[in-house]
Amino acid sequence: MIPWLETDTPFPDVSKALTVEAPGLLAAGADLSPPRLLQAYRNGIFPWFSEGQPILWWSTDPRMVLYTADFKVSDSLAKTLRKVERSRVEGGPVGGRRWDVRFDSAFSDVMRACAAPRRDGPGTWISSEIIDGYSGLHALGYAHSSEVWLDGELVGGAYGVCIGRMFYGESMFARVSDASKVALAYLVAFLRQHGVRMVDCQQETGHLASLGAAPIPRSRFLDHLRAAIAEPPIDDWTVMPPLAAPGGAPSAAAAGSAAAPDKSGNSPAIPLDG
Repeated sequence: MIPWLETDTPFPDVSKALTVEAPGLLAAGADLSPPRLLQAYRNGIFPWFSEGQPILWWSTDPRMVLYTADFKVSDSLAKTLRKVERSRVEGGPVGGRRWDVRFDSAFSDVMRACAAPRRDGPGTWISSEIIDGYSGLHALGYAHSSEVWLDGELVGGAYGVCIGRMFYGESMFARVSDASKVALAYLVAFLRQHGVRMVDCQQETGHLASLGAAPIPRSRFLDHLRAAIAEPPIDDWTVMPPLAAPGGAPSAAAAGSAAAPDKSGNSPAIPLDG
């Protein structure tokens, strides 16, 4: 049995999460207010439930994470990123199409797009209640979106929560090929530049593994989390170039930010050899 949470009930210790039947399920109930969501994330807990279910809270073991230094860029994605970055920096079309990448300019639109039905199935678990809760976190400066724009239209994006130097990925969407990966590539490059070493991916999937994510013991995840959330927050969410030029030298657009390593010792540019 898992406990039912009232609005003022604290979360149980994550060691109480189920290990069979629904591994990682910790509790049910409470609400999705910003204070409750922040309490959850600070303790390695996340909400996940389907329509018609109560709010369910999880802490999975093992935990799927992406170390930002391990993000994989395929040759085809690198080619797309070069095109997007050239268009973004020059402010004009490349190959007849104009690309742009922005952070936090259309957070609610990204969430709604992530919630929309997929080509191969129904909509996601992201309900209006979820959108309201995370929009509240966005208003407080904790939730952020990475957005890909093509000819003025939002075609891909990702969103998540950032506390200190810990980022918790939530969902992605794409309306054109590779758009969600482009959004993630720019986000990961930005996070690396700002000393964020880990992105919480919550649950293991083949798609996340293909991008470099891997499961780690929950205890190791929590050790990292506790240290990372104690770091100062990122104040300036300005898009940074995601790529190094062929041969490893920084591109002209990236030269200003990629000339020196970040405080974690990693170059902020993502290598092209993926």
